[in-house]
Amino acid sequence: MSSHREAPEISKDPVADSTDVYAFVSPDKPDAVTLIANYIPLQSPAGGPNFYEFGDDVLYQIHIDNDGDGQADISYRFRFSTQVVNPDTFLYNTGPIESLSSPNWNRRQSYDVTVVNGSSQSTLGTGLACPPCNIGPLSTPDYPSLAAAAAHSLGGGVTVFAGQRAEGFYVDLGAIFDLADLRPFENLHAQYGLNVFSGPAPGVNATDHLNVHSIAIQVPISSVTRSGHPSIGVWTTASRQRVRLWDADNGEDVNVGPFRQVSRLGNPLVNEVLIPLGKKDQWNSLPPDDDKLFAVYVTQPGVAALLPALYPGVFPNLAALVASGKPRADLEAILLTGIPSGLITGFQNLTGPVLADMLRLNTSIPPTPAVKQSIYGLLGGDLAGFPNGRRVTDDVVAIELRAIAGVTYPLIDKSFKPDDAAAKLTDGLTPASVSSRYLSQFPYLGVPYSGFDNPS
Repeated sequence: MSSHREAPEISKDPVADSTDVYAFVSPDKPDAVTLIANYIPLQSPAGGPNFYEFGDDVLYQIHIDNDGDGQADISYRFRFSTQVVNPDTFLYNTGPIESLSSPNWNRRQSYDVTVVNGSSQSTLGTGLACPPCNIGPLSTPDYPSLAAAAAHSLGGGVTVFAGQRAEGFYVDLGAIFDLADLRPFENLHAQYGLNVFSGPAPGVNATDHLNVHSIAIQVPISSVTRSGHPSIGVWTTASRQRVRLWDADNGEDVNVGPFRQVSRLGNPLVNEVLIPLGKKDQWNSLPPDDDKLFAVYVTQPGVAALLPALYPGVFPNLAALVASGKPRADLEAILLTGIPSGLITGFQNLTGPVLADMLRLNTSIPPTPAVKQSIYGLLGGDLAGFPNGRRVTDDVVAIELRAIAGVTYPLIDKSFKPDDAAAKLTDGLTPASVSSRYLSQFPYLGVPYSGFDNPS
């Protein structure tokens, strides 16, 4: 998956676990960029009586590097606060929640937003209301209106939202983590002993009808870019204070000391499937400009060696490339530096030579109209899609599988011929595999699934 439960320690701390990061030029507001960081993975909609919420003790941040050094030049910080109106009831709500100020809503959250720009810091908003979780038709009878009221305009072209959303990332987890038993290629897998491609079988979207918590901010492009340098790097982090103690007398945690980073996410699937188990927790604790320590896992990915073994005879050219020991400079460009001009006609999102895992977005490339978008982004000829930033509908699983399988290697070695199967790799899912429809406006991810209507 994109980053859900991607490392041993953070898998035990879901409230601080970033699942996905998105960065794209806003399709309905092309002078603005939208940044979305999702947290708290794999939420069952029927999560009562203690429904999911952000952590009051977690510092959530979305970072932007606009000078290519892998360090944050601009950071948007979010701190949350929870209020219990009536502590003498077990109920999340005591009646229908028809507005964000409803007296029936018993456990509510609000947040403050601060922007750090170099050495200066300013508050953008305080006491901003989150929407409640989507409980069901009696408790949250008009959920879209509640969510719309929680999209706060802060002036200066800045809009923020923080709250529950439908999981928009689609992936066949059951197949991928069962020895990469991709359903469209199942009869080619070594465990089946067959070697004839008989056509695609549908994937199973393991994250369908699950929710996440999103932090979304839309800001003017001019506020996050440097003059003459349209490409930015984007990642998100979660941090906790260094010491956490249990106060047995008062029945609560006490947190003290400076904040230390416990979760990080830039490009999807990097820590998930490229970084080895013994280094995943370390990767989560470090900033992007330390990613030179992990570059070998990008330039010589283990997945590239696994594919020919799991699918014998299907990827002979990839097997030869792996055996040659040549570093994958194509993957290094895509994931760690940005793509320089000249490799793809009319495109570049290079931020500089520093190796750093960040989503890289060339903000000068306008959004592709919805009817012309390709879910395969750059691999589908759509310059506004992943790995140029990431839109909520982009099929990052298929894109990265195909890139690792060698589809992008001809960018740096035109003599290499990718295997026929490499350009078809997929887990068999598309945006149609997501039951909750994406939105055409901020915050773009769909209405969260309600607990009452949850099919499971």
